[in-house]
Amino acid sequence: MSKPATARFGPGSTIGILGGGQLGRMTALAAAQMGYHCHVYCPEAKAPGAEVSGAATVAAYDDEAALAAFAEAVDLVTFEFENIPSSAAAFLAARRPLRPSLAVLETCQDRLKEKSFCRSIGVATAPFAAVTSQADLETALAEIGRPAVLKTNRMGYDGKGQVMIGGADDPAEAWRALCGDPATPPDGGAILEGFVDFRLELSVIVARGPAGELDCFPAVENRHKNHILDVTLAPAAIAPETAAAADAVARKIATGIDLEGILAVELFLDREERLLVNELAPRPHNSGHWTIDACPTSQFEQFLRAIAGLPLGASERHSDATMKNLLGDEIEAWPGILREPNAKLHLYGKSEARPGRKMGHVTRLYPKGSGAKD
Repeated sequence: MSKPATARFGPGSTIGILGGGQLGRMTALAAAQMGYHCHVYCPEAKAPGAEVSGAATVAAYDDEAALAAFAEAVDLVTFEFENIPSSAAAFLAARRPLRPSLAVLETCQDRLKEKSFCRSIGVATAPFAAVTSQADLETALAEIGRPAVLKTNRMGYDGKGQVMIGGADDPAEAWRALCGDPATPPDGGAILEGFVDFRLELSVIVARGPAGELDCFPAVENRHKNHILDVTLAPAAIAPETAAAADAVARKIATGIDLEGILAVELFLDREERLLVNELAPRPHNSGHWTIDACPTSQFEQFLRAIAGLPLGASERHSDATMKNLLGDEIEAWPGILREPNAKLHLYGKSEARPGRKMGHVTRLYPKGSGAKD
């Protein structure tokens, strides 16, 4: 049975974006090229996304008066990162279409819900267990084994909110490091995950429209430095059957979660060539920035097409690419990057370069089939 018809939002509509970071900025730039207007809502003044949008509301996520006025000013609501309070998203979803849905947001902003969802549809992950106390942690360690990683269920990113537990580490110290006060678990609880001895970290970005149509960008390899994405190689140098399997996992997840929008599926490829889902991100993703310059349709345009109910665009790459994040003072290399004939520089308009802060990225293009360069 086909899905019932859903609302389509054509050019001229106003898209409300929760969050004003660089993902919102690049979404707004793509939206302007497509004839849409964007209205950014975020607590920070002079946010990168607000600088390139037609309107901006600077207010807290619990300011219901500001949220109500924002809803009145837009036709459709989305978000550029998943760590927004679900209460704000629920408030807006009662007034305007929210894509991806509140259910998708609430699943992907909670690691335990996310892993449990994957397990429920038969998608492999590392072994995991819910942890709400030191006693839970000790029980989970006995079941899962060591090494393992203790993580907060919510709000952690770029290595924050997690503690590695090796063979000789004291669980009490790990619990204290995560919580501060051993008697007070993290808000939303925690999860223990088995450590994966992986060969590669991969990701696939999948788009799904309201009518159920699907499309994936090619699987890419991600390399991290200090838990922050450093380089993405597109496409990943993996066997065709592995790439096809990663694509199938992404499609299965997008369908199972009833996605309306775009979803980054982060995966481990372990030493036995098994794919294990690590995290899901229901919005444009850092590992998809290369698509701006190497594909007919960027991840940001595809995101907009999906949430607006438009036909999905072509995602096959016309070039191989290496995307390099510019973190902190690495931004100072911009003059030399501009002299490179195959380099495309993207700066995010942030005024202060701090260690580890994403200030921009550069994508270097190579002939298709030649392979992305380290």
